[in-house]
This record gives sequence, structure tokens and C-alpha cells, in this order.
Amino acid sequence: MTPRRILRLTGRDTVDFLQGLVTNDVARLKDGLVYAALLTPQGKYIADFFLARDGESVLLDVAEPLADDLVRRLGMYKLRADVAIAPAGLNLQRGTGPAPEGALPDPRHPAMGWRAYTEAPASDDGSDWDAIRVAHGIPESGIELTADTFILEAGFETLNGVDFRKGCYVGQEVTARMKHKTELRKGLARVAVTGRAPVGTPITAGDKPVGTLYTQAGGAGLAYLRFDRAGGAMQAGDAQVALI
Repeated sequence: MTPRRILRLTGRDTVDFLQGLVTNDVARLKDGLVYAALLTPQGKYIADFFLARDGESVLLDVAEPLADDLVRRLGMYKLRADVAIAPAGLNLQRGTGPAPEGALPDPRHPAMGWRAYTEAPASDDGSDWDAIRVAHGIPESGIELTADTFILEAGFETLNGVDFRKGCYVGQEVTARMKHKTELRKGLARVAVTGRAPVGTPITAGDKPVGTLYTQAGGAGLAYLRFDRAGGAMQAGDAQVALI
């Protein structure tokens, strides 16, 4: 699995600080894990992460390749707020089997199991995470989720990653406008895949570009598509692709 970095945010302004920045309602921490993202002012993805209450502090669980940039950006927004950001000294354990004491359900989908944060080494129970993600349309940091991503096109609403009633956050205006469109013209979709193609392979229909093929497992895949061009047979390198 992609290594994760667990950060600890402390200080009396921590919750208010996060509430004004991230896509989800930080008040939900009282109920368990919160899945959220930090966006650019133009509404594009910077990082997705999990937040968890740990006593008076908040843990932030982010993919290691995104961690340094996320810490830098949070520091830019901190200004005079009473918030400190530091390594938590904890590691992620996750699985889909029986949850250990202290584990929290993954809020994106029940099939994604549980997550726990302890001093033990990082581990999981050997679940086929790619297959689970493909089966349920769940994007991954650095694969389906990139700097060009608009989170609603990546399914964040169905993944419980955005709240439209919480008030302002960075990128909120663009995200709200997309929400109130009649329908999205592009986005992440599940596709049937015959053969295989490298992650990031362009998808075409005839001579027209349709989108990009990403994670594949068990004859299916996740693809970013232009929906007006995605009907019928499509090609991704040597693989045949069709909407499910």
C-alpha cells in the first residue's frame, strides 16, 4: 500500500482552522473518521486525507508523497492561529476483517473496512485494495486523484468527502457551482476492460479522445471519461474498454 504519514494538529484553534479550509464538516469528528480534501482556490485537488479526533488533538492521515506539500500549504494558511502541526509518531493499520479495538470505519464505503492509528508498524490484512476500489468506484491519491482533478468528478459526494452545508472553505465556490449543474460532463466511471493497459493510458473511441484508463482489477477498471463520447466500444492501448 502507499505509505501514509500521520500528523498531529494541536492548539485551541485547530478545529476552526480546519473547518475553514477542508471540504468536509470537521464537526463530524465526534462521530469517527472524516474524509476530506484540500483544494486550490480554483477548486482543484491538492490532497485528500482522513481526520480523526485523538483527545484534544486531531490526527491527519495523508499519503506520504503528498505530505510535505500539504504541511507547507497548511502552514501558509495558519497565520496567527493557535495551531501546531507535527509528526504524530503513529502508523496506519487497516483491514477489511474484524476490526481491532480503537479502529474506526473508513467513511468512504463499508467495503473499505477500518483504519487504526497506533505505535505498531504500519500494516494491513492483505485485502486486495485495488479490486475493492475498482468495484466501488473509489479513487486513490496520486492515481485517479491528481492536480487536475475536480473532486465532484472523482465522486467525492458519494464517498462522504464533501459537505455542501458547512459554509466556506478553499475552493468551495467552484465546487458548489459544479454541484448545481444539471449534470457533470466528465468524471470517474467504472468500465469493463478486456486485456490490460498501463495506468494513464488514453482511451479513444474511433479517432476521438474519450478519457484515461487508471486502476484495473478483475476485468474492470476506473476511467476518467468524457461522458458524451463514452458510449459503445472504446480502446485503451491494446485493451478494449466499455462502460459498465
